[in-house]
Amino acid sequence: MLLHDLVDRFGPAIVFVNVMGAALGLPVPAMPTLIVVGASVEVMALRGAGTLWPILGMLALAVAGGVLGDLVWFQGGRRYGDRTLKTICKLSLSRDTCVKKTERFFGRWGVRVLLVAKFIPGLSLVSVPLAGAMGVRLRSFIVHDGAGVALWAAVGLGLGVAFAAELEMLFAMLSRLGRQAGMVVAVLLAAYIAYRWWRRRALMETLEKARVTVDELYAMMENKPLPTIFDIRSREKRVLDPFVIPGAVFADERELQRIMSEYDPAQKIIIYCSCPNEVSAAWMAKTLRNAGFKDVVPLTGGLDAWRLAGFEVAPLTELGDDPVMTDEVGEMAAMCPWPVKSAAGSRSLQEAGFPHGDRA
Repeated sequence: MLLHDLVDRFGPAIVFVNVMGAALGLPVPAMPTLIVVGASVEVMALRGAGTLWPILGMLALAVAGGVLGDLVWFQGGRRYGDRTLKTICKLSLSRDTCVKKTERFFGRWGVRVLLVAKFIPGLSLVSVPLAGAMGVRLRSFIVHDGAGVALWAAVGLGLGVAFAAELEMLFAMLSRLGRQAGMVVAVLLAAYIAYRWWRRRALMETLEKARVTVDELYAMMENKPLPTIFDIRSREKRVLDPFVIPGAVFADERELQRIMSEYDPAQKIIIYCSCPNEVSAAWMAKTLRNAGFKDVVPLTGGLDAWRLAGFEVAPLTELGDDPVMTDEVGEMAAMCPWPVKSAAGSRSLQEAGFPHGDRA
């Protein structure tokens, strides 16, 4: 009864703040809150309070809170582009893959991905600033994001209404258990977070010694045989940052069979990306090793570390081996409202003191 009284008094504020907090990236359980609120509204309706208008009011508040929260990240993406994506990805437990998967979803569906983004963990948190970075118009963003939030919130509230009786029984059971129920939930949540952390840590420790620094790669480019350098960034990421390490070729970890058929398992392969802690590169290196490749290592720091070291980068428009890619970059980059990163200030191999820099 206490829960229903709380929803009756503060339900609108709880829904608005909770949904907006979730949109901002705070670890708040927005969907469970909507389900509980929907169930409470249905229970109160049985006492003669009615269901339709309270549910519609809660839905409107959820949409307002969700869109307002998303607008913060949308404007961040529009103003700061790739830097906002790297910041927001740190808020995700799946930051090793959330950005890359979202970039691919967005590249295929465009702003329409916002209609279903709230239902897919990690997708919403990244697709919103990506929409801003890719130059989606504000009106189009509000329409698609508002529709997506409305659909998502309606499902949550609807589930609460549909299973109000069952949830009422569950709440009664939890109230009898008291603190024990809270402790069980806390332990399960802590165990889940610990497992995700342990899995990431185990991967990083396994590959910690099997890496190459940008200086080491720089020196390798002066010797023969030259290493094969894989750029595994998504096409959308290359639009936001249309430069590569000289000599790099584009690779997709989803096309492992093609890579195995085209490259010698005995040759040295360097993999780089632009993800936090180069985890995507580490995962692909591990996959290729399991497939029989003997010398595959990720590049510490990826393209950002290469650029920060002052080494030369090549613009995609000067690449002759992938005309389709350069055409797409030209078309998509025209949509970006913010300047892409510049190659200015980088130093070539010759300028750094290597006499045969043209090999890169």
